[in-house]
Amino acid sequence: MTTTYAVLSEGLEKRFGDVRALRGLDLAVEQGTVCGVLGPNGAGKTTAVRVLTTLTAPDAGSARIAGHDLSREPDAVRRTIGVTGQYASVDGDLTGAQNLRLFAKLLRAPRTRADELLERFGLTEAAGRPARTYSGGMRRRLDLAASLLVRPQVLFLDEPTTGLDPHSRGGIWDAVRELAAEGTTVLLTTQYLEEADRLADDIVLIDEGRAAHRGTPTELKAMIGSYAEVVVADVSALPAAAAVLDQLTGSEPALDADRRTVGAVTADPTLTLPRIVRELDKAGVHIVDAGLRPPTLDEVFLRLTDRKELAA
Repeated sequence: MTTTYAVLSEGLEKRFGDVRALRGLDLAVEQGTVCGVLGPNGAGKTTAVRVLTTLTAPDAGSARIAGHDLSREPDAVRRTIGVTGQYASVDGDLTGAQNLRLFAKLLRAPRTRADELLERFGLTEAAGRPARTYSGGMRRRLDLAASLLVRPQVLFLDEPTTGLDPHSRGGIWDAVRELAAEGTTVLLTTQYLEEADRLADDIVLIDEGRAAHRGTPTELKAMIGSYAEVVVADVSALPAAAAVLDQLTGSEPALDADRRTVGAVTADPTLTLPRIVRELDKAGVHIVDAGLRPPTLDEVFLRLTDRKELAA
């Protein structure tokens, strides 16, 4: 183990009865970076966060958080981390200011820190209102502020923007970027792949309790090649267009009748857009648009996990 990593785990395992939630999870998150943790439903993302934040003990394996041994130094680990779970933990009957000042007192942080965070997260004007009157985005910002009272070296964010509107989500993204720029290491689990694409320096794709794939967003996209997509003139031509793309790419095409599109991932570096257009023309498929582009992280996720739908 080495302290060059803010989060380093080896062979973490966790069982719940007959269910193996973690099956030898290895993670290595460099200091001062944002690591996005993705995975299908039941992959072990939230269990991993609970283990790494000392909320539940692993059955096997080891980990170090900010240089502290997870099993032997749990109190030291807790002093170096901040945690924001999937649901806001603030008290709705207390005002925003009262919530932060209460947390500050419990954590032995200066009261001025609470006031500083209220201003930083744009909550000063609403500080005197009960938290139950806050919007979802405001409650999440208040929750995130509470996790920063002790200036954590490592911040764990477990789906922090679930259910938020795009504007509120963007506010959380800005806060995460600022924290990383200041040197805080962020481990982020999310169901929004665009979120990971925009924020993460590295991504770990967890599947069945293991780290199945890892790399930068660009590296993961490069693993599956390009994405070919065509827009047909008439929706009735979708099956014929899908047959052509199936033959050219060797992967199952995705059809969207509303948009009149069919697309497929291809790992063939020699496949070109002119060839796609020629083959469609030979098949008698009339198109209005066609493109060959890098895949989105959503398409990478679906391909690498072999799932048909994303999971929360």
